[in-house]
Amino acid sequence: MDPITAFNNLQMFLERGGPILTWIMGLTFIMWAFILERLAYFNFAHKGVRNRAIQEWGARSDHKSWHAMAIRDQLISEVKHKADQNVELIKTLVAVAPLFGLLGTVTGMVSVFDVMAILGSSDARAMSSGVARATIPTMAGMVAALSGLMLSSQIERMAKQRVHELADELEVD
Repeated sequence: MDPITAFNNLQMFLERGGPILTWIMGLTFIMWAFILERLAYFNFAHKGVRNRAIQEWGARSDHKSWHAMAIRDQLISEVKHKADQNVELIKTLVAVAPLFGLLGTVTGMVSVFDVMAILGSSDARAMSSGVARATIPTMAGMVAALSGLMLSSQIERMAKQRVHELADELEVD
């Protein structure tokens, strides 16, 4: 496909969906940027964070006292904090995407009612642009939410699992 044609088709699609569709597209890009950042963290950076915590715990001679348990909890908490970064933000963006779609539905229906008030209800062609502005953002919001929902729950599960594995590796005597 020609990139110029693809860009023109995207621009036409955004115009048909109205201004809310541009907001949904921006929200989706932000959500996917955070998702990719989390996937990159777990694939490249988490191992170093985990190894530092294991090394710090292994360097201690005391693994039994109350103070040692507090340090162990702190190490686990620091790794958990880094593993959980942006997960709640991703989940919020997933939840907000359909609401933006609903906002597009409302604004599209308002434009349909405006056309009906001016031209009457007999001109279906005049109302079609408002119907497109009502349905396209709804679909886009749902698609954005569904695409993020699958990976956000997987990222959340991955964070819990990695923290659990670290807690098991920091052995207590």
